[in-house]
Amino acid sequence: MASSSGNDDDLTIPRAAINKMIKETLPNVRVANDARELVVNCCTEFIHLISSEANEICNKSEKKTISPEHVIQALESLGFGSYISEVKEVLQECKTVALKRRKASSRLENLGIPEEELLREQQELFAKARQQQAELAQQEWLQMQQAARQAQLAAASASASNQAGSSQDEEDDDDI
Repeated sequence: MASSSGNDDDLTIPRAAINKMIKETLPNVRVANDARELVVNCCTEFIHLISSEANEICNKSEKKTISPEHVIQALESLGFGSYISEVKEVLQECKTVALKRRKASSRLENLGIPEEELLREQQELFAKARQQQAELAQQEWLQMQQAARQAQLAAASASASNQAGSSQDEEDDDDI
């Protein structure tokens, strides 16, 4: 059995997945914990058996990747031929779902706009953003220049006021 290797956690199906399948398959039946554990072990052993046989078939055909056809041949050679029609149905459903996912994930294709047009629009948006950034930088620079002028005027005014105050003090000193 697969658990004989010592790495039970690495070679078993998640118990939550098995529990969910049991509940969906047998909604009104209570299943003891040791029976659930037995189902997990049986599923793990079944998968190990099928995948090992499929791997041998794959190697005999000098392939490096196990394909669905190898799994179907493994089922047949191990005496599970009665499952093959259902396996083929599930395989077709999986292919259909995968195709739908690929179509859904290609958002650009779903827009119906040619890639060249999208690239042109992207370049226009980048140019507009650069123009806005340049205008903002120009405004900030003008504000800094204006603030610097105001600071210079305030400093000059304060200096003139200090000089006027000094002159007044000198005149007051002359009066004494």
